[in-house]
Amino acid sequence: MKPIITSPDPVLAAPAKTVTSFDKRLAKLVRDMKATLRATRNPKGVGLAAPQIGESWRVFLTKPKDEIRVFINPEIVQTSGKTDGVPERENKLEGCLSIPHIWGKVKRAETLTLRYQDESGQSHEEQFAGFLATIIQHETDHTNGILYVQRVLEQHGKLYQAAKDEQGKEILEEVSLT
Repeated sequence: MKPIITSPDPVLAAPAKTVTSFDKRLAKLVRDMKATLRATRNPKGVGLAAPQIGESWRVFLTKPKDEIRVFINPEIVQTSGKTDGVPERENKLEGCLSIPHIWGKVKRAETLTLRYQDESGQSHEEQFAGFLATIIQHETDHTNGILYVQRVLEQHGKLYQAAKDEQGKEILEEVSLT
């Protein structure tokens, strides 16, 4: 398991390197990423990109439920439709393990076609939709040095942080950017 790197660490803002060697080092990176993703709590992670553990490689994992999938050298080749925030979620807000306790709504493609490689280097092209498509776009952004808060700001959206009301109940309050 590795610690999660948080913003403003420069590794999160730089495009990651393409994986060219599908070797023991890559296998160890994937093992470390899986252990780290499984260990996330509050919030529980649904995806993790290699830059988030300080490794500048184009690798990410998804875990919308229990199954972890590995994507190497991802490239979104086609998109269609637009979401109004995270599909299949009540509050529609996206978050990130590297930007703890901050959330925002990002409009992303409803469906996408992703070209990627697996851990053995085999190439694949696959379509994704819904919540998994959102995770894939978020994690692909990480491999390109883009954080979701940039997407929120580009779309003139709002960011929120956790706070407590008078009764001590957790609420979200808008983050002032001025």
